[in-house]
Amino acid sequence: MIKALVIDKKDNVGVVIEPGIKGDKVIYKVNENIEKTTLLTNIPIYHKFAIIDINKGNPIIKYGEHIGLAAQDIKKGEHIHEHNIESHREVLK
Repeated sequence: MIKALVIDKKDNVGVVIEPGIKGDKVIYKVNENIEKTTLLTNIPIYHKFAIIDINKGNPIIKYGEHIGLAAQDIKKGEHIHEHNIESHREVLK
Protein backbone atom coordinates (compact mmCIF):
# COMPACT_ATOMS: atom_id res chain seq x y z
CA MET A 1 0.00 0.00 0.00
CA ILE A 2 1.35 3.42 -0.96
CA LYS A 3 2.01 5.51 2.16
CA ALA A 4 3.83 8.50 0.65
CA LEU A 5 3.81 10.77 -2.37
CA VAL A 6 6.62 11.85 -4.66
CA ILE A 7 5.14 14.35 -7.10
CA ASP A 8 7.97 15.15 -9.52
CA LYS A 9 10.76 12.96 -10.90
CA LYS A 10 13.26 15.66 -9.80
CA ASP A 11 12.17 15.39 -6.14
CA ASN A 12 14.62 14.07 -3.55
CA VAL A 13 11.91 13.98 -0.86
CA GLY A 14 8.62 12.20 -0.36
CA VAL A 15 5.67 13.25 1.79
CA VAL A 16 4.03 10.71 4.11
CA ILE A 17 0.24 10.55 3.87
CA GLU A 18 -0.08 8.93 7.29
CA PRO A 19 2.18 9.19 10.35
CA GLY A 20 5.44 7.30 9.88
CA ILE A 21 7.11 5.37 12.68
CA LYS A 22 10.87 4.74 12.81
CA GLY A 23 11.50 1.37 11.16
CA ASP A 24 8.36 1.48 8.98
CA LYS A 25 8.77 0.49 5.35
CA VAL A 26 7.22 3.30 3.28
CA ILE A 27 6.12 2.49 -0.26
CA TYR A 28 5.82 5.29 -2.79
CA LYS A 29 5.65 5.73 -6.55
CA VAL A 30 8.20 7.68 -8.60
CA ASN A 31 7.03 7.98 -12.20
CA GLU A 32 5.80 4.43 -12.86
CA ASN A 33 8.28 2.77 -10.48
CA ILE A 34 7.31 1.55 -7.02
CA GLU A 35 10.03 2.33 -4.47
CA LYS A 36 10.46 1.48 -0.79
CA THR A 37 12.35 3.23 2.02
CA THR A 38 12.79 2.34 5.67
CA LEU A 39 12.14 5.35 7.90
CA LEU A 40 15.06 6.21 10.18
CA THR A 41 13.01 8.60 12.33
CA ASN A 42 9.37 9.18 13.26
CA ILE A 43 7.70 11.43 10.70
CA PRO A 44 4.45 13.34 11.34
CA ILE A 45 1.70 13.08 8.74
CA TYR A 46 2.28 15.29 5.66
CA HIS A 47 5.95 15.85 6.51
CA LYS A 48 8.90 15.17 4.23
CA PHE A 49 11.47 12.37 4.27
CA ALA A 50 14.56 11.87 2.14
CA ILE A 51 14.23 9.35 -0.70
CA ILE A 52 18.00 9.51 -1.34
CA ASP A 53 21.00 10.50 0.76
CA ILE A 54 21.36 14.31 0.57
CA ASN A 55 24.71 15.91 1.38
CA LYS A 56 25.01 19.11 3.41
CA GLY A 57 24.60 22.15 1.16
CA ASN A 58 22.71 20.30 -1.56
CA PRO A 59 19.23 21.47 -2.57
CA ILE A 60 16.04 19.96 -1.17
CA ILE A 61 13.62 19.43 -4.06
CA LYS A 62 9.87 19.04 -3.41
CA TYR A 63 7.17 19.16 -6.12
CA GLY A 64 10.01 19.79 -8.60
CA GLU A 65 10.98 23.03 -6.83
CA HIS A 66 14.08 23.98 -4.83
CA ILE A 67 12.77 24.67 -1.28
CA GLY A 68 16.04 25.06 0.62
CA LEU A 69 19.45 23.55 1.30
CA ALA A 70 20.40 20.63 3.51
CA ALA A 71 21.84 22.12 6.71
CA GLN A 72 23.53 18.77 7.44
CA ASP A 73 23.95 15.40 5.77
CA ILE A 74 20.52 13.74 5.54
CA LYS A 75 20.20 9.98 5.14
CA LYS A 76 17.59 8.26 3.00
CA GLY A 77 14.56 7.71 5.27
CA GLU A 78 15.23 10.66 7.59
CA HIS A 79 12.67 13.32 8.46
CA ILE A 80 13.25 16.60 6.61
CA HIS A 81 11.98 19.73 8.31
CA GLU A 82 13.22 23.05 9.69
CA HIS A 83 15.81 21.29 11.92
CA ASN A 84 17.84 20.18 8.89
CA ILE A 85 16.93 22.64 6.09
CA GLU A 86 18.26 26.14 5.70
CA SER A 87 16.68 28.84 3.61
CA HIS A 88 18.28 29.80 0.36
CA ARG A 89 17.26 32.77 -1.73
CA GLU A 90 18.29 32.88 -5.32
CA VAL A 91 19.09 36.37 -6.52
CA LEU A 92 17.84 37.08 -10.00
CA LYS A 93 20.20 39.05 -12.20
